[in-house]
This record gives sequence, structure tokens and C-alpha cells, in this order.
Amino acid sequence: MGLGISIIREEKLYRRLFFAGVVNGIGDRFSSVAVLAMLLHITGSGMAVGVTLAIRLIPSLLFGPIGGWLADRFSRKAILVITDLIRIVFALSFLMVNGKEDLWIVYVSSFVLAAGEAIYAPARKSSIPGLVKKDQLVKINSLEQVMVGIVLIGGAFSGGIVSSIFGANVTFWFNAVSFLGAALITSTIAFPKKNKEGKANEAKKGNPLSTFKKVVLMSAPIQLLLFCEIIIASMNGIDNVLISVYAVKEYQLGDVGVGLFYGALGIGLMLSFSAANRLRKNYLLTGLICLMLEGTFLFLLSRTHLIVIAFLMFCGAAFMTGIGNACFDTILMKEIPEEHQGTMFGLLATIGNTLLGISMFLSGFVLQYLAPRSLGMIGGIAYILVAILLMAVISTKAFKRRGTI
Repeated sequence: MGLGISIIREEKLYRRLFFAGVVNGIGDRFSSVAVLAMLLHITGSGMAVGVTLAIRLIPSLLFGPIGGWLADRFSRKAILVITDLIRIVFALSFLMVNGKEDLWIVYVSSFVLAAGEAIYAPARKSSIPGLVKKDQLVKINSLEQVMVGIVLIGGAFSGGIVSSIFGANVTFWFNAVSFLGAALITSTIAFPKKNKEGKANEAKKGNPLSTFKKVVLMSAPIQLLLFCEIIIASMNGIDNVLISVYAVKEYQLGDVGVGLFYGALGIGLMLSFSAANRLRKNYLLTGLICLMLEGTFLFLLSRTHLIVIAFLMFCGAAFMTGIGNACFDTILMKEIPEEHQGTMFGLLATIGNTLLGISMFLSGFVLQYLAPRSLGMIGGIAYILVAILLMAVISTKAFKRRGTI
């Protein structure tokens, strides 16, 4: 991590964006854990939890494209600051929930908070190439995985502990303060001005879907990564559902086990930086190899009955995820024209989150008829087969003629 710290010190503009993301993310995770625990306490059933999780997915479908469209046309700095400030009010609204009659507050606020994140995310991601040196992109994208790891450990894992000791209200206040802190940090960043006016005018023509089609058709790597995004999101729902099922049902660890396994994911993502920052080329092939190895870890996870081995398998899978994501994001940032990055990242997030939600729903349904370990094994094998298929595609002469990265 020494190199990571040196990069953060060197890239002063990104450093502030990084810390704003950490502060924002940890606060949001704290609140999410507390909200779900509060719902279980008030209702005594998982129905309200399921409704809340479903509500959180809807805004990504509705506001993801809007967020990307806004990021390409207006100040990304203003978008980031305003969305953080607006979310403060709704983060505090959970304090007013005292019984079942107040559940509507949870649903409305969860929707608005998720909508804010759907607008915030593409603006933040599309800002990165303009804040850092181009030759540092893969290292910066691997640091983004480190940030996710920090948020998982500091937010999801610690959030449950803080909520149980100090109560849910403390975490709601913490979330509100984190949004304010992130907004203040972001407000100090000197974002570069939009590129040439001609590019801005070009971006204003057409709708997001026409822009999406235009950009996808101009690049073979983008086409392959779009297919990869669709397939991975369709399988990721299995992992998201199984992490809790493994902890509670297979290993009998309860909520502590859920936090433990999320902590393992965080550790794996943080460690991935040590490998990803050494990459200089062949990002596409490296990313696909990592996808195959991730599937291998998930397959082995479905076969083990030892908690320690399961913890290590989660670490290994997240390690490969971190490297793969850094590779794929670097390709996208290099291939997608700057004036279209907001729109593209917004639509890609919309596609991914929508498929993830469907995948989680179907995985939960399938678990009524299939053992968790069997579903996990199928998911792991699917990752491996998809990676092998895509590696075969990029090895063809036709793909090589169109160019790869």
C-alpha cells in the first residue's frame, strides 16, 4: 500500500475525490446496516427488508441515465456537491421512524438516497480521467477498488458493531455528517473545465441511447466489455445472495458471519491494488484471466466446509474482482471519448444494477429448490466458462484487426 499512498500524494486532485468517496461510502454503509436492522426490529419479518432493498434498485434504472446525461452537460463538481447536500435531509429522516406507521419514511428516504447515488456515481466516475495523469489510470482504478474495500470493512462490518452498541440513531447522524464532510471535501477540488465547446455541443445532440449506440459501435473492446458487464451482472446476484446464506445457514455464524465475510471481501479488494498497480498492458486479457480465477475461488468456496478456508476464498475472489475491475474500467476510460463518459457510465451502471436486481431475485427463488452450495458451484463454473469464451473471442484474427487493449 506504500505505492498507493505515494500515488494519492502525487495526484492531489484525485486524493480529495478519494477521501470524499471513503467518507461518503462508510457513512452510507453504516446507515444501510442500521436501517435493515431497524426494519427487522419493528416488523419482525423480512418483508420490509425485501421491499427496501427492491426500492433501492429502482432509482438506478430511472436515474442512472439521467445522472450520466447531467454529468456530460453540467458541472460535475456541482452535481457531486449538490447530491451530497440533498441527501443529508433524507439521511436524518430515519430518526423519525418509531413504528410500523412510519415505514413510509423508510421507503421514501431509501428511494431518494438511492436516486442521489445513481446521479452521483456516473458524475464521480467520469471525473476521474480529467483529474489524473493518463498513464496513472490503471493505478487509480485499482485504488478505486481499495476504496470499496475500505468502505466494506469500515462501513458494513463496523456499522453493525456501532449500531448494536450505540443504537441506530447514532449511525443516522454519522451518515448525515459524512455526506456533509464529503460535500465540503469535493467543493475544494479544482475540476478541469469542460473540453472544447464543439465537443460540448456535440454531446448535446441526440439522446443518451443514441450516444450509447454510437460509442459502442466505434470500439471492439467496448462491445466485448458491454457483453461482459451483462453476463457478470447476471451472475453477481448469486454471490450477493449467497454471502449471507453461507454465513447464516451453512456456517451458523449469524450476523457476525455476514460481517466477517464482507470484511473478507474488503480485504481482498484492498490487497488487489498491490497487483493491479503493476500492470502496464494487456488489460483486457488480464481482466478475463481474473474473471476465470474469480470463478475458480467461488467454485472452491462452494465445496469447502471450513470457515477459515471460506474466509480465504472470499478474499481470493474479491482480490481477482479488484484487479479485473481496475483493468476493465481503465479500458473504458481510455476508449470512451471524454464528452460521452458520463452518459456511458450512467447507462452501464443502469444495465448492471438492473440485471443484478433481477439476478438476486431469481437466485433467492432458486434457493427454494436448490442447495446453496450447488447454486454457488453453478455460479463459479459460469464465471470460468464465460471467461474462457471471451478469451477465445479476443484471440481471433477478426478481433485483433479491430484492435484490443
